[in-house]
Amino acid sequence: MSFNLARCLAPARTRFAGAAINAPRTLVSSSARLYSSTKSAFNPQDIHNISHKRPEHIQNVLPSKKEVHNARRFGEFDMEGRVYAITGGGRGLGLSMAEALIEAGAKVYCLDRLETPHPDFITAKDKAENEYGGALEYIRIDVRNSVEVNNTFAAIAAQNQRLDGLIAAAGINHLQSALEHSEQAMDDVMSINYNGVFHSATAAARQMFNYQQKGSILLVASMSGLIANKGMTSPVYNSSKAAVIQLARSLAMEWGRYGIRVNSLCPGHIITPMVDEVFQQNPAARATWEAENMLGRLALPQEFRGSALFCLSDASSFMTGSTLLIDGGHTAW
Repeated sequence: MSFNLARCLAPARTRFAGAAINAPRTLVSSSARLYSSTKSAFNPQDIHNISHKRPEHIQNVLPSKKEVHNARRFGEFDMEGRVYAITGGGRGLGLSMAEALIEAGAKVYCLDRLETPHPDFITAKDKAENEYGGALEYIRIDVRNSVEVNNTFAAIAAQNQRLDGLIAAAGINHLQSALEHSEQAMDDVMSINYNGVFHSATAAARQMFNYQQKGSILLVASMSGLIANKGMTSPVYNSSKAAVIQLARSLAMEWGRYGIRVNSLCPGHIITPMVDEVFQQNPAARATWEAENMLGRLALPQEFRGSALFCLSDASSFMTGSTLLIDGGHTAW
């Protein structure tokens, strides 16, 4: 895929949160709509317009029988025509989330640092095109490079004349005790797990402002940002995920009045290539993690499809600054 990046980057005309963005003055008006879709069950902005009227009964907004027979169930989850980017979307958890958005009708760009797409991505792309008629694209990117990230997001938005949101799922782990943790390893973890998430979120928001688009950003943190995992010595990784949780709250505060929601997702232990690397270094970790889980097992990437769809769609329209913890009961003992 090729993009004309020079044509995509328009000069900034407004200052927002210390960064240059192209935000028209209409954004400051509470009556301005940043996004309108006939596929949405309702527009949250309408709440302000009917504040002095009696709200409709829930049954009045349900789809008709005819619409239900035509598969128009739960319209809040319909993503037809929307465009999303997923960092770390080349395989594992990010790719599984991408498949969910594709199935709901969205066009998804999977951004990853793999030189060539993983075989799992090729399989997902073929399925999307042949079974759902959707679009799944791969772009190689280094989330540590803020210029590259901003140019890529600008190109995606320019090609589609919109950007509806982001899932920031790129991340790495490093197992080492605090006293032995090298500075290089610390820089590697933080530059991807925190800096990369920050670059991705701000790049996405710039384009959402530029195209007057409201939407949703989901930052993938971890339950490791809330606890210290038994059987996994990774103080810097845990700290980076805690920072992502706080970043989501801070960005939600900055952008909420402009129709951009930001939440964080804290998964428990998932069977992914990164977790397999942990098991290779510490084979006893799997038994420990399973024993510490109320369900007695680890998660599969596809078990987070629903959470991705919920957080990115209109179904979560009143949710921002929240931390969604899905860990099989690991932290609930």
